[in-house]
Amino acid sequence: MLELKTPGEIAAMDVTGTFIAELLDDLTGRARPGVNLLDLEQRARDMIEERGAVSCYWDYAPSFGSGPFRNVICLSVNDAVLHGLPHDYVLRDGDLLSMDIAVSIDGWVADSARSIIVGAERPEDRHLVEATEVALAAGIAVALPGNRLGDISAAIGAVAAEYGYPVNTEFGGHGLGRTMHEDPHVANAGRKGRGLVLRPGLTLALEPWFAAGTDKIVYDPDGWTIRSADGSRTAHSEHTIAITEGEPLVLTKRERVTE
Repeated sequence: MLELKTPGEIAAMDVTGTFIAELLDDLTGRARPGVNLLDLEQRARDMIEERGAVSCYWDYAPSFGSGPFRNVICLSVNDAVLHGLPHDYVLRDGDLLSMDIAVSIDGWVADSARSIIVGAERPEDRHLVEATEVALAAGIAVALPGNRLGDISAAIGAVAAEYGYPVNTEFGGHGLGRTMHEDPHVANAGRKGRGLVLRPGLTLALEPWFAAGTDKIVYDPDGWTIRSADGSRTAHSEHTIAITEGEPLVLTKRERVTE
């Protein structure tokens, strides 16, 4: 079932989204060559505790994972793209790190992800990260009342095609609000004019993720970490948005809607 949010509920989700933006900014500044993923995980835990937030990941046990998940953030490196378990790994110059986090504050959830290049950049990695960011912006731009869910999916998929990347549709965006995953599913490729009509009050997490060489995925033995099947590098960008009477609101940016 779809749950449309009131303006006051969207403002509450924006508070959560702003905190997530601040947390990801903080981790981005700390992710340097020589830093252990476990240190980034601990910093995320500390910030969540200090804010009085609640991790949506801790004890999460969906059908696709080997649960329960016992971390507060997903940290995926290079060919890993989704659900990466933080582990004893020291970041190296040129690593491509994807960070994905969802938390709840006062009962309202927001979810966001970003990919960064640690240290020296390779042009092909910058191209890949940029593709996910441009695709995310394209999806947000068409998240307008009266448009359809397929318009968002088509916009994301068109950017992937323009940049030359295949698209996996097994995992994508989703609704959220009181919980981390609500209806509907938002595929990263689709057809314009198809699917659910977008209505004010609908809140969505849009999350294009691409692998450089394949749309196939494999799982690590940990049962969570998802990698590109061919070992090619991956990137992931995500924002929580709200459909309004006009332009969509991006709730996981620094700029507070409630301001």
